[in-house]
Amino acid sequence: MSKIRPTTRDAVIEAAFDVFSENQAASLGDVAQRAGVGRATLHRHFPGRPELMRALARIAMDELDAAVETATAGAHSYEEGFRLSLFAIVPLANRQWFLANEGLEADPEIAAAYKASLDDLRRDVEAAKKEGAFDAGVPTDWIVQAYENLVYAAWSLVRSGEATPKQAAELAWRTLSQGLKGQT
Repeated sequence: MSKIRPTTRDAVIEAAFDVFSENQAASLGDVAQRAGVGRATLHRHFPGRPELMRALARIAMDELDAAVETATAGAHSYEEGFRLSLFAIVPLANRQWFLANEGLEADPEIAAAYKASLDDLRRDVEAAKKEGAFDAGVPTDWIVQAYENLVYAAWSLVRSGEATPKQAAELAWRTLSQGLKGQT
């Protein structure tokens, strides 16, 4: 029996992120077709939908964490870290969208990891508030939700072709850091 090329698994994963970001109810057949493989090949890598979803969630979390860690390694403040993280996350925003919308809370490991990620984000928001980056009177959970939703909005612009990842990240950062008020 020959080994399956690692690039086949990667093709399935990328196709799955793309397909599920377009249609959460898409079938594994849709994923296989987008990946350019047969269903049997897909099932050699992922026996069923639950296994594929768990793998996608783990990959999404790992890629997002790695991107943010790398981008913010040299940040001199939490405010700068938030700005840099947006530029790192927006190109991977379909991963963020997947985590937020796929309903993976049924998997205890994934749910715990996602909760830990949100807890880290809350702690970072609190630290940024202490630095003065965010208004101390604005609830932390509001800022967390705003951040998460701005990532989604940025990704939506990129996906529709209305902005590049850099342009969308700049808009997200401007909105998060300055609100929607006009320049004076």
